[in-house]
Formats: sequence, C-alpha cells, structure tokens
Amino acid sequence: MKRTNHLALTAARFALCLLACLTVGVVGARAAQTTTLVVAADGTGQYKTVQEAINAVPQTTTPDSPAVIRVKPGTYKELIYVQREKHFVRLVGEDASRTILTFDLNANLAGPTGLPIGTFRTPSTYIDADDFTAENLTFENSAGPVGQALALRVDGDRVTFRHCRFLGWQDTILLNRGRQYFEDCYIAGHVDFIFGGATAFFERCHIHCLRDGYVTAASTPEREPFGFVFSHCRVTGETPTVRTYLGRPWRPFASVVYLDTRMSEVVRPAGWHNWDQPEREKTARYAEYDSTGPGANTRARVPWSRQLNRAEAKAITVERVLGGADGWNPKTGKTRY
Repeated sequence: MKRTNHLALTAARFALCLLACLTVGVVGARAAQTTTLVVAADGTGQYKTVQEAINAVPQTTTPDSPAVIRVKPGTYKELIYVQREKHFVRLVGEDASRTILTFDLNANLAGPTGLPIGTFRTPSTYIDADDFTAENLTFENSAGPVGQALALRVDGDRVTFRHCRFLGWQDTILLNRGRQYFEDCYIAGHVDFIFGGATAFFERCHIHCLRDGYVTAASTPEREPFGFVFSHCRVTGETPTVRTYLGRPWRPFASVVYLDTRMSEVVRPAGWHNWDQPEREKTARYAEYDSTGPGANTRARVPWSRQLNRAEAKAITVERVLGGADGWNPKTGKTRY
C-alpha cells in the first residue's frame, strides 16, 4: 500500500513539473513574439498613417520581442515622432523611392507666439527612442531652399538606417546626440546638411550636393573621439558647377573623417572651411584617407586638416567608432544591455 502511494505521489510530482515546464515554454514563446503593424495610405493596412502605428507600439518591446512597422508604398505627409519610450522599433518600407515620409516646415514659419519656429522644430521625422531601425524609406523635408528645414532629427542612441534616402536643402539631417549607423543611404542637401553632436558612421553612402555649400557642420563634444565618419562613400554634385566644402565646425571640436571616399569635382580643393573663426583651426578635427576622384586634391587641402596614414585609417572601424561602453555593433546587432 505504501509503495503504491509512493508511486502515485512520484507520478503526480512528475506531472506537475512537466506542466510547469510547458507553461514556462509557452510564456517564453509568447514573450519572444514580434509585434507586426502594417501601414498603408490607401487603407488596406491596419493604419493609414505612420504616426498611428507608432502610437500603437506597446511599451513592452525588448531586443527579442521588437515591434516591426511595415509601411506600404505611398507618400505619407505627416509629422512623425518616435517617442522616447518606444524602444526596439523597426520601420520598414518596401522601396525607398516609392515610400516617402514627408512634411514641409521651415525655420522661418511663424509659431504660436508669432515668432519664427526656428531650426529645431522643423523635422519631418523625429527619432527620440533608442534602438530604432529604418529600412527602405525616404525621409524628406519638401520646404525647398528656404532656409533651415530638417527631414530628420535623431536624439536616440543605437539608431540604424539602411537603404534609406534623406532629401532636403539646408540642415537635412540633425544627428543631435547618441550613436547612429547609415548603410547604403542617399543624402541630399546643400548647406550643413549633415550636422550635430552625435557620433555617426556612414558606410557606402551617396552624398549629393544640390548647390554650393557645406556637407557637414559637426558639433562634436571635446570628450568624444569621433564625430562623423564616412567610409567608402561618394560625394557628387547636382551640376558640374556646384562647389562644396567637406565640412565646417559648428562647434570648436568638430570631428569629421572621410575614408576611401570618391569625390567628384564638387569638392573644393581646400576641402574644409573654418566658419570664419580662425581659432577653430586649432581645435577642429578634420581628416581624410585615400580620397579619390577629381575632388581629392589632398595637396591643396587646408594645412590644419590631416591626411591619415594606413595604420590610422585601418583603426577607424564601426566597432571602434560606435562600440561605446555597451559594445554596440550595428552590423551584427549585438549589444550588452
């Protein structure tokens, strides 16, 4: 009798353990699910605007359970804000040339007080969240050549853009802080159209200058070893007569490096401008390595810029520039959270 009770108790315990394991497995499987939302301007998706889909993203996303917003081809004229708490969001289009996120604010427009709204209130899309990714999309400010008008502002950390287009004129992209990675992107503008104090790595990107101006206006903090790094990119002009500088220092310790970049005749022989502040020639950190093309006139560059040697250039990798304390690598997606 005692043996029978013992066997029954053992079987019951085994059944409870098995049930517990299965329950944990089910909960774990649910926890690892991806939230998928679909946006279509023609009404065939769950949402008609991108902002509606962003607002619907739960605040329970994790690296293993991200939210994916799939945007169908179309032109979405709306102001887009990815809130700080919306972590691990992927915004994915099907074709950058046919999936356009756009608006048309510019710094000279009057705000509620009657005063101009200023540069920092003009972005068509504003990314405030960490761990955000965008693919196959166009980010545009369609205001035209009327002054500062941002297509994109980024304040989030560990933000990635792949196969995207960024269209504007002055101040197309503000990378305000954090770390960003751009891969196979197209960026157009004419004055300071990539600017800010963030650390960003541009890989195989096409930088297109619409009129005379400046490509970058970095405001890199003194303590940061890197600002903007362009690797295996190309710089072109809208017409053969367009001329541009590679950058000018918005703040004293601006840091910009071009590695293995092909430069058309659009790039001025001097390469860099001091923003009419000679004292910044002593602090700005501007460098190139193995620039090629008609605009790669390294002997004519301003004497306060540098030509890196091979060892120095080889050491400037995605891992070193963007790794930080958490080891972020946008190529592998690995991060120590």
